[in-house]
Amino acid sequence: MFVQVKRQTHLKKIDLTSFPPITLAEMDEVKLMKRMDTKFVIHVGLIPLLLRRIRNDYRVLEINGNRLMTYDSVYFDTDDLKFYFQHHNKIAKRTKVRIRNYIESNIAFLEIKQKDSKQNTVKKRIPFQVNASELNQDGKSFIEKVTGQQLELNESISNSFNRFTLVAKQEEERVTVDTNLAYNNKPFNDHMAIIELKQKRLNRNSVVFMALKHLGVHPYSISKYCIGMATTNPDLKQNFFKHKILTIHKKTA
Repeated sequence: MFVQVKRQTHLKKIDLTSFPPITLAEMDEVKLMKRMDTKFVIHVGLIPLLLRRIRNDYRVLEINGNRLMTYDSVYFDTDDLKFYFQHHNKIAKRTKVRIRNYIESNIAFLEIKQKDSKQNTVKKRIPFQVNASELNQDGKSFIEKVTGQQLELNESISNSFNRFTLVAKQEEERVTVDTNLAYNNKPFNDHMAIIELKQKRLNRNSVVFMALKHLGVHPYSISKYCIGMATTNPDLKQNFFKHKILTIHKKTA
């Protein structure tokens, strides 16, 4: 079985057949809501090479026969873009707020991602209305409880992408591979894939970490939210992200 990507791209098919499946319920045992994230940016053409190197060590998430999932997200920020500038100004402790729709599962969550002082990613979430683009009172109360602040938040940007998720057989580790990233329904870079290695604690001897290193790929910090904001708002202060965007396009040319 080949998995057909949802939108036409340079890489039309991703072969995930060599990976045994894991169910969503099984994957919940490796939620990693507090974790260390390591990100990589690659050309989609490297994905088959990577998969061949790691296929014996991971299982792939499968839901209703789908292995390539669709994610739609709506992000929220203050009028002065507090969350965007936390990242732009390199503040260690920072926050992202979004409603994320998991299309194949027909579920949605209001999610808050925070970086702590030790650079752990901490994610908290509650079930939410599918396809919602506004925060209700329950959502506002949840945000206040998690952040400890009363924040006036409005929709700042939407994005969508396709993702497949791998779960390590031996380690407490997940790997997500995102392609077809679009902001406000406009494609960003069809040749780009973003890999996120999610671990309870940083382990550079991870199979996927070593496989990427062998392919000449090294960690590269990237925020989908901030790249999207900088790309779709050319007048927005973006000194920190302008170079990143140029580097991403260079890496995936």
